[in-house]
Amino acid sequence: MSRPHARIATLLTTCALIACGGGEKKDAAPTGAAASDLVVSDATPPAASATKKGPSARTTLEKAKQYFAPLPELAQSESNPITEEKITLGRMLYHDTRLSKNHDISCASCHKLDNFGIDGEVTSPGHKTQRGDRNSPTVYNAGFHFVQFWDGRAADLEEQAKGPILNPVEMAMVDEASVLTVLNSIPGYVEAFKAAFPEEGITYDTMAKAIGAFERKLVTPGPFDEFLAGNLEALNDEQLAGLNLFMEVGCTQCHTGPAVGGTMYQKLGNVKPWPSYKDEGRSLISGAEADKYFFKVPGLRNVAKTAPYLHDGSVATLEEMVQLMAEHQTTKGKLSDEELKKMMAFLNALTGEIPTDYIAMPELPENGPDTPAPDPA
Repeated sequence: MSRPHARIATLLTTCALIACGGGEKKDAAPTGAAASDLVVSDATPPAASATKKGPSARTTLEKAKQYFAPLPELAQSESNPITEEKITLGRMLYHDTRLSKNHDISCASCHKLDNFGIDGEVTSPGHKTQRGDRNSPTVYNAGFHFVQFWDGRAADLEEQAKGPILNPVEMAMVDEASVLTVLNSIPGYVEAFKAAFPEEGITYDTMAKAIGAFERKLVTPGPFDEFLAGNLEALNDEQLAGLNLFMEVGCTQCHTGPAVGGTMYQKLGNVKPWPSYKDEGRSLISGAEADKYFFKVPGLRNVAKTAPYLHDGSVATLEEMVQLMAEHQTTKGKLSDEELKKMMAFLNALTGEIPTDYIAMPELPENGPDTPAPDPA
């Protein structure tokens, strides 16, 4: 074997795989440079190391395809086929504060569509300015998640839409019947429901289906999707380096799929215990000791725009969040300043384009003579 080939073989033999420990895992792709990514000169002294270049864009793309996929145009639902009539109705309901007890809170209050689907609060203010314990995550691209809410208690967007309206801390409607009284009292909604659901009309389920249909097209494609579709120039060198680092340190053990997450539960502090546990996570559902501190892995689409972070909104900046993940969720440990810079470059490439026309504020139907008045109590 020639001396350059011997050096390449030695380098490849010593490459190590760094991956996130525990949890639900996919087989990790091998790391390390291919022979074509190494430059070795015959003039290099025997004791000197070969010079390693970063993987090419094409090599990075092929590896990335094992973990990610471009965002589809919408999140389909077999149980709730999308129609324009449902979307039109759902858009109105999403923005209508009359679905809250005091007529002052809507879905859009906590999930602001012109602000990447968040309100920027640690926890959101609800009825009578009450606040819950959980951070309001972005609604953009949420239709690609395998469950909804941090603890996964809703199976899909439609089920999720039913919760906040009746939550006494959030929109505080007394019961489903109270919601239906409001909707039936507004002539414009009677007609809109008849168009969207000609056989069912106004029910609590059809209300949720309309909101879900609207939310299923809240999709924000960006530069990463162009790259995954084959545009090798969509990401710059620093973003490519960050993507490779993201895969090498094991972030893809949890963050995969079109939403770059939202496909599994994971324990907070999986490798190294988290600094504090204010919230015991999914244990509130299962009651099992082993199930404590598990949360749905968030999607990372638009993550650079959706601070604060975690289920309790306790982490203010993305840089801090990345370092905490590296230290507590992977065997890599904290990143160097240069590594953090590369990682941030890639995460910024996950920022997509807000569908301005789609989210435009609709004209809401006027009250009828029997529409209930706001109730601040």
